[in-house]
Amino acid sequence: MALPFGVIAIYVALAAWAVILIRDLRRGSFGAFIWVGIALLLILNIRYFIEGAPDAIAFFIGIYDVLDNLGLSATDGAAALAPCPDNACTVWGDRFVNHPSWGVAFHDRFLNGSNFRNLLLYVHLGLNSIVFVLMHIQLARTGAGEHKTLHKLLGRVSFTCLTLATVSAVWLASQHGNVSEYGGNLSVYGFWFMSFCVYGCAVLGVIAIRRGDAASHRIWMIRFVGSMWGAFWIFRAMLLVTGPLMRNWESASILTCIWLSAPLGILIAELFRIQLDRRKANPSATTSPAPEK
Repeated sequence: MALPFGVIAIYVALAAWAVILIRDLRRGSFGAFIWVGIALLLILNIRYFIEGAPDAIAFFIGIYDVLDNLGLSATDGAAALAPCPDNACTVWGDRFVNHPSWGVAFHDRFLNGSNFRNLLLYVHLGLNSIVFVLMHIQLARTGAGEHKTLHKLLGRVSFTCLTLATVSAVWLASQHGNVSEYGGNLSVYGFWFMSFCVYGCAVLGVIAIRRGDAASHRIWMIRFVGSMWGAFWIFRAMLLVTGPLMRNWESASILTCIWLSAPLGILIAELFRIQLDRRKANPSATTSPAPEK
């Protein structure tokens, strides 16, 4: 059986990204980490438009197959693992016959679902990808200086894309009530809560700047960026850990990630903002004193 080198390349990229994070934590500057995260997000999301949702989902599930089956034989199962018809929901061929049950349901819903459901997924992924890129441009080029006009234009484009992406996400989530692998209604409310965290931060940021409060606008938009990182990257990183740890409970892993990822992103962004503001207020605290002569 040919190895899925695409998935292996993702593992290598994630390992390299972790090294970059450790380096950036020591330096106190996260530019490289952020841009690698953006690039990896685009690689994962653009696959949906090139290969179609079912094949891109099979690739995505393949990332989790290895860890979720860790310590199990090929035929061993668990409450949170399930087979799929013809083993078509993975890129690992017959190497793994059991997969995360949420992934099996995810693949089936977009392999055998309606065209409208697939359209909602494409709208959500495509527009959220645009927002993810634009929000970092907005942070880098704020509206306080020479980029004011561009900042305002990109802000309007970003908020429009975010609105449509969030509507698509909420609509998709409303269909999860009978999907036990996701956690049923708990996943519906969880994805709505995730959407509330993301969109709520953005709305409060827009309200702040509309009333001329640039300081509050900055705070809420940093929290919004954190919520987006949480909803995408913390969600996926948590699945790598909770999948093998919680495989004896069918939906515990996915529900944990759904409910906690966006708030964790906001919390991390807020801690980062506070640290950044302290550095700006007291720049001498970040520099070493000159040695005495």
